[in-house]
Amino acid sequence: MSKNIIVFISIFLVSLLLYQTFFKKTEPSFSLFQTTRGNISQEISETGQVRGSKEINFTFKSAGRIEEIYVMVGEKVQEKDVLAKLENSDLKIQRQEAQANLNLAQVKLNKLLSGASQEEIQVAQTTVDNAEISLKTAQQNLEDVEKTSEKNLHQAYEDAQNTLNDAYLKIHNAFYALDLIQRTYFTGSDQESLRVKENKNTIEGEMNNIKSYLDIAKASNKNEDVDIALFQTKRALDDISNSLKIIREVCGEPSYRNLISSTDKTTLDNQRSYINTALTNVTNSQQNIASTKITNESNINTAQSKVLTAEGAFKKAQDEFSLLISPPRQEDIDLYEAEVEKAKTKIQLLEKQIEDTILRSPIAGQITRINKKEGEQVQPALQDIVFSLLGDLPFEIKTNIYEEDIVKIEVGNPVDISLVAFPNKIFKGRVIFIDPAEKLIEEVVYYEVTIGFEEMPEKIKPGMTADLIIKTAMRENVLIIPQDCLQEKDDKTTVEIFKDGAIETREIEVGLRGSNNMAEVISGLSEGEEVILR
Repeated sequence: MSKNIIVFISIFLVSLLLYQTFFKKTEPSFSLFQTTRGNISQEISETGQVRGSKEINFTFKSAGRIEEIYVMVGEKVQEKDVLAKLENSDLKIQRQEAQANLNLAQVKLNKLLSGASQEEIQVAQTTVDNAEISLKTAQQNLEDVEKTSEKNLHQAYEDAQNTLNDAYLKIHNAFYALDLIQRTYFTGSDQESLRVKENKNTIEGEMNNIKSYLDIAKASNKNEDVDIALFQTKRALDDISNSLKIIREVCGEPSYRNLISSTDKTTLDNQRSYINTALTNVTNSQQNIASTKITNESNINTAQSKVLTAEGAFKKAQDEFSLLISPPRQEDIDLYEAEVEKAKTKIQLLEKQIEDTILRSPIAGQITRINKKEGEQVQPALQDIVFSLLGDLPFEIKTNIYEEDIVKIEVGNPVDISLVAFPNKIFKGRVIFIDPAEKLIEEVVYYEVTIGFEEMPEKIKPGMTADLIIKTAMRENVLIIPQDCLQEKDDKTTVEIFKDGAIETREIEVGLRGSNNMAEVISGLSEGEEVILR
């Protein structure tokens, strides 16, 4: 073999190994089962022996008060004849309520599948249109409120500027009135004159400061500068009022009391009064601006809230309209179908409970004893026997059922009977009695079950061996999946769904588990869905 061939084979083997390890798609280690509809039954297989018929004792399957007894001792009865009945009016009322719930669930499902009517669509469209109008109205209202708020605040600041101008004018007038009085009376170097000059200078300084703040506010036309001017003017007016008060007190000093005219004293009093009025007006302007801002904020917040509410209502109306005209989602269909099945199961349960209040003869025969009277209470126990009956047929079958299976069997269950002496032939029978007393067979608990023939075979003999198939339950046209798909944990039953290339775990409700390893699905799955079978 040449060197090139060896190199080629080596490269090929390495490439194959890499492909198998990293690139080759691993096949899933599970198979799939498509959920389908079918019939499911639960059966118990056992062997029994033919025995001669004996008197059968039996009672009701449920507790209650005997409402009526229909037979007498010695009377001949046929299989399934009604012998007695318990009071069951409460159960019938519950049955009516359950039927009403089923009707409602079916109506909801039908409505979901049929979709919305034209009338419903028109109503929903009108709701959308009205919600849109309400939204536009709310938006326009917000715009109007914002404009009004802006206008009101602008007016408040304009009024404040007028108030500031008026305050400055009053300060100016007060200064020049004081200046004249000072130059007339207080020109010396005495203590009183110095005090007057000092306070006059204070007023002049405040006047000049206020003038500069007013000029800035006027030039910038900004509300913030007006706020500063108001604050500084209020402070200045308060200082000026105090200075005028001091000057007026100086005018009352002994050395000047008779020197200063009453007219000049009145002028000082008036000017101080004007300054105090200006101070009040400036304070009111500040409060008016603050109040206007609070009112504006409240009005805008209210209008914005109305817009948000209208937007939510409009969005909700649009969503509901879209949902109304869109086809139903599969999960919604599954939910409504599950509600229907749940209601049906409830009715079946109640019908079973109602049926258990009616005592029927398990076989044809003759009533030998009646141990209860109408109005008496009974319990579903052997010691509370209501009737004893001797069957017409001479033979029956006795079989022992393991304790795990006995809970599945009820009187009336159909039975397929195969007798060794009659090969290839199946006889029909029914469970007619279940002995409540246990039997120990090799330390294992069993219960004896009596099975009656529906039609007695000819040439049958006591002691013959019978192969029995007891049909304990059956469901027709239900969703079924293999029991191997089920996973049990924490009182929950789940399955794995294979959908769009991904695995999803879903909780389901399981009904009857059949003898053929199939299980009934009450809710959680839809027909056609693929479940994983590992």
